[in-house]
Amino acid sequence: MEHFDRHIKIEYKGDADLVTIADRKSEALIRERIRALWPTHDVLGEEEGLRDTGSEYRWYVDPLDGTTNFAHGFPVFCVSIALQHREQVIAGLCFDPTRDELFAAEHDGGAFLNDQPIHVSKIDALKESLVGTGFPSHKRHKNPNIHFYHQITLRTHGVRRAGSAALDLCYVACGRLDGFWEFNLNPWDTAAGVLIAQEAGGRVTNFSGGQFELNSRETLASNGFLHEALLREFQEIFAGRGVEPLPDPREYAGKR
Repeated sequence: MEHFDRHIKIEYKGDADLVTIADRKSEALIRERIRALWPTHDVLGEEEGLRDTGSEYRWYVDPLDGTTNFAHGFPVFCVSIALQHREQVIAGLCFDPTRDELFAAEHDGGAFLNDQPIHVSKIDALKESLVGTGFPSHKRHKNPNIHFYHQITLRTHGVRRAGSAALDLCYVACGRLDGFWEFNLNPWDTAAGVLIAQEAGGRVTNFSGGQFELNSRETLASNGFLHEALLREFQEIFAGRGVEPLPDPREYAGKR
């Protein structure tokens, strides 16, 4: 939080991917603590990549999920950490320092917010739901999500785009959102949040309803009650059936 202001230096990892000193310092500290306690464990972090020794244990670290928000002084970001044993994610946490909220879960142990149990919402009608999504920081023009955003907006109370996938998944877990989807997320974005959502009673799959995989690049999470409805919407959108056309700005301009 000492770096959270509008004067922080921004670096670029590509055309649009931002990184700050806060990202780098956060990951360095997390890696240092993990190394001190579990020196044989592998760590995959967003900034420093994978240290792979063949261990049965692997940590997934996103030292600052929501870097663009952070860099602009927009208070929606978190630290996300998960631990995988063999092929099973067994623990995860997401910490939001602006709200002092710690979401945590253990496999088959439930999900918690600041040590209090949390559960997904019970909304069972898509038209009464509030859902979230996200857009890539680069190559947005090649991503089809604007069509999904448009269609789902028409069929729900609304779609929120907050800028932190890990927090969006936690918000599904505690009932602030009823569903969430995003394309092309990385394992460090989802490992903790998916476990937290599942342990809170939610359902997470790929866009076809198949088992969610950390490397699947498709994430669809919900309270479970809405999942089949969301999958049907996705199937229709992918097939181009019943898709409402995006409004033409020229037509709007002519009627102003």
